[in-house]
Amino acid sequence: MQWRRHISGLAFSVVFVLSYFTNKFVLSELKFTYPTLFQGWQTFIGAVLLLLSGKLGWVEMSRITRSAALSWLPGSFLFVGNIYAGSRALSRIDIPQFFTLQNSSHVVSYVIFKVVHREQKTQRLKMISICLILLSAIYLPSYDPQFDYSGYMWAFWHLFCVGAYRVFQVHYKSTNLSDLEQQCINYLFSVLLLALAAHPTGDLTGAMEFPSLQSHTFHCGCCASALLGFLLLLATVRLKSGLSLEYLGVWIFLSKVTAMFLSPFIFSMDVNLQSLFCVIVSHVAEALLVYSERDSQPG
Repeated sequence: MQWRRHISGLAFSVVFVLSYFTNKFVLSELKFTYPTLFQGWQTFIGAVLLLLSGKLGWVEMSRITRSAALSWLPGSFLFVGNIYAGSRALSRIDIPQFFTLQNSSHVVSYVIFKVVHREQKTQRLKMISICLILLSAIYLPSYDPQFDYSGYMWAFWHLFCVGAYRVFQVHYKSTNLSDLEQQCINYLFSVLLLALAAHPTGDLTGAMEFPSLQSHTFHCGCCASALLGFLLLLATVRLKSGLSLEYLGVWIFLSKVTAMFLSPFIFSMDVNLQSLFCVIVSHVAEALLVYSERDSQPG
C-alpha cells in the first residue's frame, strides 16, 4: 500500500539524518579521527548484527558461496574506500559541503557508463544536471571559508569510490547475492582489511592516547553510530524492495536536504553566499537528475 511506502521512506530519512549527524559528532566534535578503528568498529557490529539477524530469521539471507564472495571482492574494495575516505572527509568538511562533493559521484558513474555504453544517448536534462553538479563541486573549494585541502582530497576519493561502486552494483552479473548478502561480504572484508591497516596507519597507537577514550559520551556515540549504520542498511533494503531505484533516489535526495537544513542548528558552520550558492545549485541539479531518471522510465 502507498502509505506503507511513505512510512518506509520517512523511517529511512530519520535513520539517514541521525546516522550522518552521529558520525559527524564523533569525528568532528569529539575529534576521533581514526577511521580504521571507527569504521572497523561500525562494520564489525554491522556484520555481527546482520549474521545474527539472518540466523534468527529476521532477515532473509542464504549461504554465501566462496565463488560468489570472490566475484564480489572488487565491490568490497570500493566499499572500504568509500567508508574510509568518507570518514576522513566528513571529519574535516561540513555536511552541506560534504554532500555537494558527494553528488559528484553521479559524474563518475555517468562517465563510466558512457565508456561502457558508448552508443547510449543521454537526455538533455540529465546532461545539464551532470554539468551543474560538476561545476558546483569544482567551484566550491574556491569559495569555502573553511577550506581544508586534506578534507577535499579525501572527499575526491570518496566520491570516486561511491560512483564506481554504483556502477559495479548495476553491472554485477551474478544473481546469487542479495543486497544483504553483498553487504555482509562488504562488512566482513572491511573488518579484516581495516584491522590489518590499524597499526600501519598509526590509528591504533593514536587511539590509545585519545583523551576521550573513557568518556561516556564517546562510548554512546560510537555505539549509536554502529547501530544506526546497521539500521540504515535495513531501511535502505526495505525501501528498495518496495520502490524502484528512481524513487529510492527521491528519498535519498530528501534525506540529504533535511540533513543539510538541520545541520547548522547542530554544528557550528562558517558559510558565505558563494559557497551556499554552490551547495544550492548542486542539489537543484541533483533534483533534476532524479527527475530525469524517473521521467525516462517507461510507464
